[in-house]
Amino acid sequence: MVLRETAAPVRALDVPAVGGPGSVLPGIDVLLRDSIHLVQGKRLGLITNRSGVDARGVSTVDRLAHLPGVRLVALFAPEHGLPGQAAPGAGVSDTVDATTGLPIYSLYGASRAPTAAELDSVDVLVLDLQDVGARPYTYVSTMVLALQAVAGARRRLIVLDRPNPIGCAVQGPVLDTAYASFIGMLPVPLRHGMTLGELARFANARLEHGADLVVVPVLGWRRCQWFDETGLPWVAPSPNLPDLEAVAWYPGTVLFEATNLSVGRGTSAPFRQIGAPWLDAERVARTMAERYHIILDPVRFTPRSPGDGKFDGVRVRGVRFRRFERDRGDAVRAALLLLRTIQALQPARLQQDSLGLARRLGVWPSARVTWPLAVRRFLAERRGALLY
Repeated sequence: MVLRETAAPVRALDVPAVGGPGSVLPGIDVLLRDSIHLVQGKRLGLITNRSGVDARGVSTVDRLAHLPGVRLVALFAPEHGLPGQAAPGAGVSDTVDATTGLPIYSLYGASRAPTAAELDSVDVLVLDLQDVGARPYTYVSTMVLALQAVAGARRRLIVLDRPNPIGCAVQGPVLDTAYASFIGMLPVPLRHGMTLGELARFANARLEHGADLVVVPVLGWRRCQWFDETGLPWVAPSPNLPDLEAVAWYPGTVLFEATNLSVGRGTSAPFRQIGAPWLDAERVARTMAERYHIILDPVRFTPRSPGDGKFDGVRVRGVRFRRFERDRGDAVRAALLLLRTIQALQPARLQQDSLGLARRLGVWPSARVTWPLAVRRFLAERRGALLY
């Protein structure tokens, strides 16, 4: 396995391309099979959660904790904590891992990045998280802040890459950095079509962190493959993204988090349905079909202990998106049209947090939101960061 120099000091491991279901290996397997030299004799810190597993479903924590010649000395947990079950937005405290006895430093509590003191105990910081292909997902911001931290501490960050679970499509506006926040730090489209490793390369160059970054790529993954075509085990990266249908609709329906509508948290179809006790679901569905040829099913659902606190235990009226069409589906467009429809039909009932919506959408919401030119510029700018 040979290191290929790109824009120094960013590196990516050169791996042969092989295709077909069952032949895909995530970065942790590639590291242990071909690139042990990157961690041999090192003290490692690991940013991960339950989604960090190898091709057999064994956790990256276990693989590195029992690796001869390597000392795993600290764990770092993003939003939702190491088990991946904490409520969205809930602070996560430092704790100790019951299995390994290692300290778990929270990156979603008092600090959002590894501190200099925490990095003093490690030689290399490793990151293994399953991203979902959408800019507002906070694991991207955790990665960006980790890059900044290792650059300041003169440490190396190794990103163990994973497939983008919803493939290569690029949709939605590019983030206007005036609205940058922890739910969107990088000037990329809402659905960016990149892996977390590629985003790390993009961030390191675009934000000029100058971090010592190595990306261990996925072996055998074709960039437009969806996760269920890889043969890899799916582990929900957070409580309300249990399956690919939820992940597919998330880049669009995440916008409704900035409204007084439920996005289905605390139900069996999170991010696939939206609703409120006051919603005229039948009329909304009928209007969406007539005006935009988008078919929605009127439904009733009752959120139970939803992380966003919306309508806990209350039966609400809602609309549910049907199965996502992978070849032509655009969750961002569908969600914007749905938001526009509800606003037109029930303006007195709909409430919106305009700044919260702008931070998720990436631009200030208006009647006419267009973004082709910015996306074309992004596609040209990201070329040097692509690995697949």
